[in-house]
This record gives sequence, structure tokens and C-alpha cells, in this order.
Amino acid sequence: MESEHELEPDQIAPPTPRPCDSDPYRIDAPSGVWDATEYAKLASYDATTPEQPGRLFLCHLADPNSQRKRICAGWAGCHDGNNLLALRMAVVRGRISPETADRVRNYVSPVPLFATGQEAAAHGLRDLAEPGDDARRAIAKVVRGPLRHHHLGPLTDARCRRGTRLVRGARGVVRLPHLRNSPVLG
Repeated sequence: MESEHELEPDQIAPPTPRPCDSDPYRIDAPSGVWDATEYAKLASYDATTPEQPGRLFLCHLADPNSQRKRICAGWAGCHDGNNLLALRMAVVRGRISPETADRVRNYVSPVPLFATGQEAAAHGLRDLAEPGDDARRAIAKVVRGPLRHHHLGPLTDARCRRGTRLVRGARGVVRLPHLRNSPVLG
């Protein structure tokens, strides 16, 4: 089995052993954390293989400035890796190694996941208009992570008010919609 240190610098790493707390595929993840466009991506991987997106679904918590990207553990656990078009294309394109593809195909989540991307999306969208306290805490945790805003520099603080985020950066405050623009690569 390969280690992450054996991967080429531009290759994407396998999923973590456990899906992140805010992973949209987790049954116990709060509803309303991510933007509607992010939840819409989940169901597209339920389609038959030729109708699926050809892009890997990557971890939302990966540092956007890092060279090292990682496959989403929830995505790997929810979908049958043998039928994922994105996984096949990523190997052919050299984005992942064959060993990483095998790790995705054999991935078993230690926490319960939704059976389909459609179920995960429906759950995530349920409280999108009025995220609860758990969702607000999850958003704040994600925003305090390695995210940056191109005008504000590192984002250091977040507060949610009626489904929006007020984020404080080194150079000011900005109001942002729900978390969006996940790292999905082809």
C-alpha cells in the first residue's frame, strides 16, 4: 500500500480514515452547512456511470492553497467506487494512482453515511434557509480553517445570521453566502 509521501506532487491523496464532521454525506452532519450548488453535486454521482461527472469529489476542508488535495471520505463511502466515472478518469489522467483508486473502491466509513447522494443532498438542503445552531457551529469551524478570501487575506472569524456568514479577514469584513465552491477537480 502506498503512503502519501510516495504520491507524485500533483496527485490527489486517498480519503481520510474518517469523514469530516461537516461531510455532507454523513447522516449526523448538520443540515444547511454548504451552499445549494454543493448539495446538487452529490446526487449527480448516483447516475449511471456514463452520465456521472468526470470530476473527483474532493474534501471541502482541504487547504485551497495547498498542493495536496484529498478525495472526500464521504463520497468514497457512499458511492460504489467500481461504478464511479470520475475515479476511472482520474487514474487514466494521472490525477490519482491505481493504489489510491483501490483505496477508494475498498473504503468503508466508520460512521453512518447516507445510502445515496440524493438522500445526502435532500438532508443538506432541508435547513438551508435557516441553519440551526449545529450548522452554524460547523460553518464557523470550516471558516476558521485554512480558507482565505482574495480581498481580505486569511479569514479569522465567522458569525452566521439568517443563512449568511459575516467573515472577518485581516483587511476587513465581508458577508458571504453559505459555503460554496468545493474543490472538485477533473
